[in-house]
Amino acid sequence: MGRQIRVLVVDDSALVRQTLIDILQSEPDIQVVGSAVDPLAAAEKMREVVPDVITLDIEMPRMDGLTFLRKLMTQHPIPVVICSSLAIDGDETTFKALEYGAVEIITKPKVGTKQFLEESRIRICDAVRAAAQAKIRPLSATAPIKVSPKLDADVMLAKGGPTNFNFRTTEKVVLVGASTGGTEALQALLTSLPMDSPGICVVQHMPEHFTAAFAKRLNGLCRISVKEAQDNDTVLRGQALIAPGSKHMLLKRSGARYHVEVKDGPLVSRHRPSVDVLFRSGARYAGKNAVGVIMTGMGDDGAKGMREMFDTGAYTIAQDESSCVVFGMPQEAIKHGGVHKVLHLRDIAGEVVRYCRD
Repeated sequence: MGRQIRVLVVDDSALVRQTLIDILQSEPDIQVVGSAVDPLAAAEKMREVVPDVITLDIEMPRMDGLTFLRKLMTQHPIPVVICSSLAIDGDETTFKALEYGAVEIITKPKVGTKQFLEESRIRICDAVRAAAQAKIRPLSATAPIKVSPKLDADVMLAKGGPTNFNFRTTEKVVLVGASTGGTEALQALLTSLPMDSPGICVVQHMPEHFTAAFAKRLNGLCRISVKEAQDNDTVLRGQALIAPGSKHMLLKRSGARYHVEVKDGPLVSRHRPSVDVLFRSGARYAGKNAVGVIMTGMGDDGAKGMREMFDTGAYTIAQDESSCVVFGMPQEAIKHGGVHKVLHLRDIAGEVVRYCRD
């Protein structure tokens, strides 16, 4: 095992601090090197030891988390994971945190069922691992250690099945998957698309309730319309559907009509929504009419699904390392042999449009 990821926990709630410490300390590759009640106390701690990652609340006394984040990124950049109750409502403040350089946004852990607590642990620890690998970090990234069994897309949709239908269609559909760094990457991609672009389905790993605000924000910036997906929404030209946080989204087809199914289920590839689930459904129901795009993110969610799309004739694109915050997901998709082209973020939208028009 490589050197442990050193984490500083900053939160004004003693209960939340202790819960986070207990969760993080349970992982062999993570070490909590300190905790602080607010940013000023955190600055004192950092004189003793510089952490690899900081978990940071937004609402705190003496100095709020956003002010601290801006100072930190200006003076001494360290990967930051925002851990806030504001993420539950998709508050605009959380988008400011991303603009200021936060790597991930997660919701605070809370008491619930055993399954909820286990999923919360997975999300928090994976967010810290992703932050430790983000390019903002000046030291070499620590390799992630998978500590829990990882389910694949079989639990949501069996592999294989027909891709031929009685009703033929040439309508293209674009399926996109992203994780760490994906909110900014998706904004760059979707704002570059023309009004008549093919229908788009997006899985971005983010907390429940956050995706509705994210979609609304993108809708105000893009020429296409953007909305959080609802079950049975039709996939339309000039529209992007964002999978709701904590729900899987599958592409389905009825005759010549593409639509989405939004449903509950276990974590797949350690995530819900899962890119693998979306991509497998694309292989099943769109085949060669699909375009798959895998973007910045830690781990391998989407790698197997993209290979399945590739094998059914879909056109597949991976974001290149130079433009990724974390190259994990695209790199794994490339390793699986399921990628036709590797492109810089700025070139992906143009390639999608070109291919769909040709």
